[in-house]
Amino acid sequence: MQGDIPIREPGHDTQPEDEWLVEQGIAGGELYLLDQTKGHGGPKVLAGPQKPITPPERKFDDGLAKNELPGWDGYVEWEDYPEKRKAAHEILISQEFPPPPEFQLEQIPGTNPVLEGVRWKAWHRAIGGRLKNVPDESWAIVQKEKDPKMLHLLQFPYNGEPPKKLVTEHDITPNPLHFIRNHGGIPSIDPKSWFLRLEGLVREPKRLTLADLQDTTRFPRMERLVTIQCSGTRRIEQIALYAGEGDEMINAPWAEGAIGTARYVGVSLKKVIKHCGGLVDGAQHLELVGADTYFKQNEVMNYAISVPYSKVRAHEVMLVWEMNGEPLPKIHGAPIRAVVMGYIGARSVKWLYRITALKEPTRAPVQSKEYLYFNQQVGKHNQRWTDGIQIQEMPVSSAIMSPWNKQVVIHDGKISVKGWAYSGGGRWPERVEVSINGGFSWYAVPVGNLSPKHKFAWRTWRTEVPCDVEGWIELVVRCWDNNTQPTEVRNTWNWGLHVTSSAHRVRIYSVNKSKQRTRARLEEFEKRKISFVPLTRPTEFPTMSWDEYEDYFTENGPRDADV
Repeated sequence: MQGDIPIREPGHDTQPEDEWLVEQGIAGGELYLLDQTKGHGGPKVLAGPQKPITPPERKFDDGLAKNELPGWDGYVEWEDYPEKRKAAHEILISQEFPPPPEFQLEQIPGTNPVLEGVRWKAWHRAIGGRLKNVPDESWAIVQKEKDPKMLHLLQFPYNGEPPKKLVTEHDITPNPLHFIRNHGGIPSIDPKSWFLRLEGLVREPKRLTLADLQDTTRFPRMERLVTIQCSGTRRIEQIALYAGEGDEMINAPWAEGAIGTARYVGVSLKKVIKHCGGLVDGAQHLELVGADTYFKQNEVMNYAISVPYSKVRAHEVMLVWEMNGEPLPKIHGAPIRAVVMGYIGARSVKWLYRITALKEPTRAPVQSKEYLYFNQQVGKHNQRWTDGIQIQEMPVSSAIMSPWNKQVVIHDGKISVKGWAYSGGGRWPERVEVSINGGFSWYAVPVGNLSPKHKFAWRTWRTEVPCDVEGWIELVVRCWDNNTQPTEVRNTWNWGLHVTSSAHRVRIYSVNKSKQRTRARLEEFEKRKISFVPLTRPTEFPTMSWDEYEDYFTENGPRDADV
């Protein structure tokens, strides 16, 4: 109801305070379900506030989740004990837990950490035992090993990326600024106590220590520069277009920083499998299992994925213990993690302790139920795991790191732009192009302004593009590795919000100082000591004199015409 006509509409109720936000989709999480199959008289199904949840009295003691081995603090073994997994399941289904926070249909919180991970913390504490304190211990490791400038998207399990201004500050990402995408808590494993189990369809199952893997008489040392990228990189663009699945951990609102490049030292997994006598009985896949605890639909397990042996055979899977000349940090998977070159980061298992040879890909949830690419007509109403394509290799993609979206840019006819470009699958960016007009015309980044080529690493880039236009413009970047990127975010949107590989678009406000009138106006702002930003703040001083106003119409005729 309009506020100026209350007398004409006296029968209307007062509009709820937040109704405008709801009806405009700004508070979309409160929208009611509109079921048009039940007619206009059908009931409104409201999302409504979440009712308070009081966990019932615990049914099990803390002995269920305990350290499995001396020197392996925080590692709870689940895969070897079906009865223990069953007991954990009973704990989880015996009580209610809060739903995920709404961060897609409503404003993403402006806090750091952005999201807390309340559900994930509650699951760990419900199981109790060694898992009870894991959330707090993991956060302490984050604060110790990560740069204080990191953007903490999710406090637990920890998901974090560097601020945009630092993503491409270095061609090789410093360890404290390398993004982290964890699926559980961070175990603390003594390198001297650690060993790797090699099992399943291998001719000779073995246990290898870190000293064994570092013995160059058995395994040749391997060093590679590798970019690891989360499949959720730039997910915030998909969220801004259309909401999708909304688990705060699986679908964290990543920006452009969920990518990092490091120099890793370790051994080829192919050499390790050869040391075990090779694969037998038609094995085609290797399951990699981490020591962190993972939760999925009231089930508890160790984090596990699989990679095809063809990838291993090509020496494109490493077992690493060194990152950028330093021992692998605890938060990055020490003592040993896998690095699967060119694949999504979820396949590069941290805190690796078991490898099992299989005939088919693992049925572990992360491989079979998650990281799936769905058709755009698949969603909450009809989704099946078999409808999704398993995401492995990362396609060609790129992003602008400067300028930032909605930023006012003062320039003299050329705009400086910088960013990253990457392609998985053993390819590399051959050409990077930037447009200032939404993608109508393109300027190639000079080859000398691209970092060196590497088979499995990004290329950072910088360039200057001519720009005579003033006002709002749209910068776009695209990359070529023989193929190029989809044009729009709409082309890549999917229910899981994975792989935002479309050309990256940044809208900026162009102020061309080479133009006389613009230069004079900027000088006026500076003379009056008034900030030009925020852009939307009205100009409070006259932008021309009345004499100038009258002179203009005297010379050019009046505003109106009588005939």
